Order: sequence, then structure tokens, then C-alpha cells
Amino acid sequence: MTDHPKQVPAEFVPPSVWRNPWHFLAFGFGSGTLPKAPGTWGSLVALPFIPLWQMLPDWGYWLMLGITMLFGFWLCGKVADDLRVHDHEGIVWDEMVGMWITLWLVPEGWYWLLAGFLVFRFFDILKPWPIRWIDRHVHGGVGIMLDDVLAGVRLAGDAGAGVDFRLIRSGRVQ
Repeated sequence: MTDHPKQVPAEFVPPSVWRNPWHFLAFGFGSGTLPKAPGTWGSLVALPFIPLWQMLPDWGYWLMLGITMLFGFWLCGKVADDLRVHDHEGIVWDEMVGMWITLWLVPEGWYWLLAGFLVFRFFDILKPWPIRWIDRHVHGGVGIMLDDVLAGVRLAGDAGAGVDFRLIRSGRVQ
């Protein structure tokens, strides 16, 4: 079940997901309709985009993150309003953007994607402070998105620091 009083369980799949393009996007191209762990499925759908985003220059990746985050504030809010719920578990655009933020600074390679996926899912499920507070008290599209954005920022910072430390130790960066 859910821990949010106005959250609809993922088992209820609104038919509009298959008719309305905004709902289809918010539901992670349909991945949020899967009955078990929709956030995990949405995070998995985000992974194939990472190699594409990594081909962008740094400013391009930043721009993509900014656009997808701002778009997500609107998109998640609109779909939640359309469905008349605060945060349907099937709305997974926030997980997708959170994954893209998390994996922003990691090097190329499937093992980095796997590690980032596992750590992001752990953080998203655990929701440490202040992420849990935001998840419960900030509403609308911003509230739906912000917990995953903050988890992504936190994890991207950790990943970037770890990568930088390893590069410095290896002597590749002075």
C-alpha cells in the first residue's frame, strides 16, 4: 500500500495513460502502469537515456536536466490534477529525472549505471530527512518532483566527489 493519505495505489491504472500523451509521459512511457514497484520500473526506463545524455557537452546535460525538471513540475502536477490525486504511484517522471540527475557525473559504463540505479532506488525508498518531509508536506507538481530531484542532487554530489577522488588518487587529475 502507500504511506501518503491521498496517494492512489499503482494497481489502479487510469485508462487515460494509453490515450493522453501527457499521462503516458508522466507514467514513464507506460512503465508506471506495472503493478509492482512502479518507481523501480520508471527508474529502469530512465537508464537507456543516460548514454545519450552523456554525449552532450556539460552545458547540454545541464540544460536537459533543467528542462526536464521544470517540465516535470508542470507535467506531474497536471496529471495528478487530472487524476484527482496528490501523487499516483504510477507517475514516475520524477524518478526518471532523479535518475538522470544522479547519473550526471558518473563515467560511462554499465556498472556505473547499475550502481547509480541501486543507490537511487535505495534512497528513493528510504527517503531520509529532509526528503521524507518534502514528500509529505510539499504538494502539487513541485512536491511530486522535489523529493526525487533532491535525492538525485545528493547522490550526484556523492558520485562526483567519489569519481573526482579516484581520479586524483590515480594521478589522472592534478
